[in-house]
Amino acid sequence: MTLTTTALLVPLLPFLGAVAGLLVGRSAPGFVRPLAVLPTLAAAALTVSVAIGQDGGPATDVATRLTPTGSIPIDLSLHIDGFAALIAVLVGVVATCVQIYSTGYLRDDPRYPSYAALVSLFTSAMLLVVYTGDLMVLLVGWEVMGICSYFLVGHYWETEAARAASLKAFLVTKLGDVPFLFGIFALAADAGTFRITGILGSVTAGGLDHPTLIALLLLAGVAGKSAQFPLHTWLPDAMAGPTPVSALIHAATMVAAGVYLVARLLPVFAASAAALVVLAVMAAITMVGSGLAALAQDDIKRVLAYSTVGQLGYMLGALAVGDRGAAVFHLLSHGAFKALLFLGAGVIIHAAGTNSLAAMSRMSGLARRIPDAYWTVTVALLALAAIPPFAGFFSKEAVLGAAEHAALGDAQGIPGAVGWTVLVSGLLTALLTAAYATRLWLLAFKGKGAEAPDHGPQPVAMNAVLWVLFVPTVALGLGAPFLPGWFDGRSLAPTLTTSVLGTGIALVGGLVTYAAWRHTTALAARIPLGAVVAAPDAGPAIAEEVAIDTHAPVYGDNAGAPDPADPGRLLLGPLHRHAAVGFHLDAVYSVLFVRPVRAAASLVRFLDREVVDTYVRGAGAAPRLLGAAVRRAQTGNVQTYLAALLAGSLVLAVAAVLVATGTGA
Repeated sequence: MTLTTTALLVPLLPFLGAVAGLLVGRSAPGFVRPLAVLPTLAAAALTVSVAIGQDGGPATDVATRLTPTGSIPIDLSLHIDGFAALIAVLVGVVATCVQIYSTGYLRDDPRYPSYAALVSLFTSAMLLVVYTGDLMVLLVGWEVMGICSYFLVGHYWETEAARAASLKAFLVTKLGDVPFLFGIFALAADAGTFRITGILGSVTAGGLDHPTLIALLLLAGVAGKSAQFPLHTWLPDAMAGPTPVSALIHAATMVAAGVYLVARLLPVFAASAAALVVLAVMAAITMVGSGLAALAQDDIKRVLAYSTVGQLGYMLGALAVGDRGAAVFHLLSHGAFKALLFLGAGVIIHAAGTNSLAAMSRMSGLARRIPDAYWTVTVALLALAAIPPFAGFFSKEAVLGAAEHAALGDAQGIPGAVGWTVLVSGLLTALLTAAYATRLWLLAFKGKGAEAPDHGPQPVAMNAVLWVLFVPTVALGLGAPFLPGWFDGRSLAPTLTTSVLGTGIALVGGLVTYAAWRHTTALAARIPLGAVVAAPDAGPAIAEEVAIDTHAPVYGDNAGAPDPADPGRLLLGPLHRHAAVGFHLDAVYSVLFVRPVRAAASLVRFLDREVVDTYVRGAGAAPRLLGAAVRRAQTGNVQTYLAALLAGSLVLAVAAVLVATGTGA
């Protein structure tokens, strides 16, 4: 089987599995799990085969004309280079793990057949984005992922939180997709083709007339899809969906698509210094803001969601300084340990007796009850905090090293200000990442909340998947010396300065958080059980938690009260109440957009009801009244008709006499 044929089968197999699952899922429930797992597993195996065949060599580029358009043609094309081959492996492996994990996590869910089919379709769409060489075909996969996320995030549609989150995810991402679509059209108009290779060739030849405009339009779509400031607000709320979906979205699909697109089209963005500055500032604000927000969240999945937002900021920061190798390397590394973290969080939530959200302040005794999750999640958090020798250390240091080179002026065509922006914000984010990772570990596994009832052993499929993802989390970074051939030949080895500085800052963040936890734990020990302890700044944070955490279990007399042993409150101080609600960005959007739109809708409804409907009703009322008057004259009495005729004749005769008299005069 040729490389091209194998690559064509990769997105096709999950697509066929999704179609078959939707058609026969409910009528033949025994086939649901095989149709969910086997096509995705086969696709994952084929991605490995494609990667081995590609072997970091020259890109494979095959195309056929899809349809004549009369202007710019659309091609059904494959473009497989080192980036595409490795990212496809990530997508296939994570999607397979999610499908296997879901067989245990959602084993009693009546809507599992449709869920599994949508996950397969989601996987197929992302693989299409990775392998295609034409922007219009890429757009198809891009939009299919958007609709799949809408249905999957809203899986628990019985709850208001899930319905609102799915609608918000759809609308916010569409807000970015509109300028993104115009950006694709403008790019194709300048380059004369939708083919990515043709576009890059045109950039090299200086053929783009509007690089800044095109780059900024594309960045709007990237900000929406990859949850970057200011369109990142949908991702934390999307945690209302099933936990395996969160792992899929955060680790290998949807949010990774925006980063991958910028990596593929990096010369387009590099052609505009203004676009690189905007990209760097967007990444910096996203990294720091999400780190602060993660440190204030109580729900474990929202912590991980804000963590994903920040790590995606790292990737886009690497792209802003012109190093797509570091960006994609961190994308691969992050995909492994973030999938492990979300699926581990699912085990924690399952042990807590709920299928959606779980507040860390209410957890206790989980380390001994779920040892598999305890050990694997601990290592994944170390990788997230970039502690050597785990994968996150190598990939994050590659990003910081690239930023250092740009800051010192060693990156050709990259403004030094861009490098310094990414470097400083990246180091500050390293501090915050270690802090919230340590806080998550302490509250989830060493917390002093009321212990949840034991719900029995975890399904084997769930625990087994954790150990599968444990391997790349530990070992992927050790392969950094062997990967440059897949990443444009640029070294991914950590540099001494950023390695020492980044690791030292991470250790400081972890130790300070641990000290704060010890202090707050000692303070909480002096508070009697059942006392509701509300910090002065706790109100909005608790309101936010209640608004979103509809599935969280409630244990003990202190349920619902802010946790006095939460080190995040001590570390953030007055900033905590703002960070807990995402710095009120949703409230700002409500004032700027939601309320004006609703007011406009109310005005239109008033005009339609009171003006247009009044006119329509009046236009119908006049003939109706005339008809009623005429109907009254139709009595059916011949004598009445004769009397009326006589009276009319008399009136006409009198009128004729008067007219004649007047004329004679």
